Amino acid sequence: MFDLVIHAPRAIIEGVERAAVIAVEDGAIAGILEPGQTPEARESVTLAADEVLLPGLVDTHVHVNEPGRTEWEGFASATRAAALGGVTTLIDMPLNSIPSTVTVEALETKRAAAAGQTFIDVGFWGGAVPGNVADLRPLHEAGVYGFKCFLLHSGVDEFRHLSPEEMREAQREIGSFGSVLIVHAEDPEVIDASVNAGGPEYGEFLASRPKGAENRAIETVVAGVRETGCRTHILHLSSAEALPIIADARGAGLPLSVETCPHYLSITAEQIQSGATQFKCCPPIREASNQDALWAGLADGLIDIVVTDHSPCTADLKRFDLGDFGLAWGGIAGLQVGLSATWSAARERGVPLTSVVQWMATRPAELMGVAGKGEIAVGNRADFAVFAPEESFVVKIENLRHKNPVSAYAERELHGVVRETWLGGARLNVDAAARGALLRRGEDQ
Repeated sequence: MFDLVIHAPRAIIEGVERAAVIAVEDGAIAGILEPGQTPEARESVTLAADEVLLPGLVDTHVHVNEPGRTEWEGFASATRAAALGGVTTLIDMPLNSIPSTVTVEALETKRAAAAGQTFIDVGFWGGAVPGNVADLRPLHEAGVYGFKCFLLHSGVDEFRHLSPEEMREAQREIGSFGSVLIVHAEDPEVIDASVNAGGPEYGEFLASRPKGAENRAIETVVAGVRETGCRTHILHLSSAEALPIIADARGAGLPLSVETCPHYLSITAEQIQSGATQFKCCPPIREASNQDALWAGLADGLIDIVVTDHSPCTADLKRFDLGDFGLAWGGIAGLQVGLSATWSAARERGVPLTSVVQWMATRPAELMGVAGKGEIAVGNRADFAVFAPEESFVVKIENLRHKNPVSAYAERELHGVVRETWLGGARLNVDAAARGALLRRGEDQ
């Protein structure tokens, strides 16, 4: 007798939507049976005809900010929002918390802050900053999933950026033990040479973060990969002009992977009104033609994954009082609606739900080594999202469970409702006790 059996008229399994019966035992998927089979179970669930059983999403780019900036976001609020958006696993960035996760001691401080507060499973990135090369291997051995660096000012003074030479030094060390460097790729010289007078006009802000800054920085990253052989990942690609650089690197067999984000795929610069600083992020949301090219990059396989880069802050830091893009904090809070935003845009373009699941669940788990996650497969954890792809809703600030009432998606009509989320074979209730695990790279879940 199984613990749970889910009869799913529609489920996404091995990249295909089909009917299946999913059997769960001890929190793991014990069997995938043909429709119509009725194995004995302590609990049996039958999904509605308009619901699709998805693997729980794996979001590998999330800024939780606790401890140190918990007023921006904390583990309890972030993981509640994630669960309501169908995310069952997230990997927390090494900033903007204080301390930054750049030593084993700081990692343990982060883990202690998260303990008992996570409604979903949470792992951690380490950071690569000037002077901490000796800390990278110990952090790897302590279970971080890889290391993040910036090539320009990170936005917070305590997490300093690397020069190209320092990046290559980090790549050599990280490559020596088979981990991955993930890079915020914008070139500081190009940014510094761009006009940035501030003010309420989005076009002026966009001009201050030109595509050339991403393009040149990605060329720098590729040169480092070519020299060191270190597996490296480009974060939040915004400039579609960089896709030929990425294609050339892939063609040369370099171990380079790339992500983009729901806001780049579903919002365009032309839609952003004067003073609407909730849309500020770095790199920025660009023009519709650029968005079209990003979608083509996904279709071609040049962009591997879609993750939220959930980067919240308190409402005052968005400077709604002035509507000034130069002064506002840059970041989009998207954990709860990332799947719906991406699916809504995909649906309009005729892109199937199976592709969205590959980009937001299966491939992030594969690329970043999140064991037992991202796919409905025997032996994997029984993490699921019950998704109604044709149901629509309007995003209301009061219904979002991240900590601060700021959203670039507010009042947007989206398709795709997450009706239930399951973690380890049990329904998630974000108003009950938190029961997510703290993950370590290399450990089976």
